[in-house]
Amino acid sequence: MKQLHRKDLFGWTVFNEERNLDFHSVLWVRDGGNVLIDPLPMSEHDHDHLQRLGGVTYIVITNSDHCRDASHIAGNTGAVIYGPSAEEEIFPLYCDRWLYDNEEIVPGLIAYELNGSKTPGELALLLEQTTLITGDLIRSHIAGELCLLPDTKLTDRKQAIQSVKRLANKPCIQAILVGDGWPIFNHGSEALHHLAKSL
Repeated sequence: MKQLHRKDLFGWTVFNEERNLDFHSVLWVRDGGNVLIDPLPMSEHDHDHLQRLGGVTYIVITNSDHCRDASHIAGNTGAVIYGPSAEEEIFPLYCDRWLYDNEEIVPGLIAYELNGSKTPGELALLLEQTTLITGDLIRSHIAGELCLLPDTKLTDRKQAIQSVKRLANKPCIQAILVGDGWPIFNHGSEALHHLAKSL
């Protein structure tokens, strides 16, 4: 796994040829149990790295299209899986806990529901007020710029825009780790404001 902008954050990627962009997963190394977010399949190297970093206790899935390799990893590690509450009735995996808007998952990690995306109640995660981790709705197809999921994928564009503006109003966001595309490691709030104004 690659070191990200903080010493306690790591990531790994898979290049998607159909969309011509990277899919990302994030590991937060913390006392009290490490957190994996939207975990893609791991190479043997990355799995060994994960074990050296303390394994995984929690797996957070932002939306049902990002289940990826969560079930397999949980089965091998005993990690518990958390998913978005709005998808509870239709989620393709068993979840040990359902996450609601403005809920603290573990100390320092808050879940926010995003409406209007391609799945109900997609989650964005705010880590210690400074790092935003997104699933599908907010992405980056061009380095340094955020964009919205294409209109054809949205269930309600107006609600999606309101969700983006709500996050743009959060102060102090420095980095944005998107599920799809390019991460933004600096001036995250500025990028969010620019996206919100463009919609």
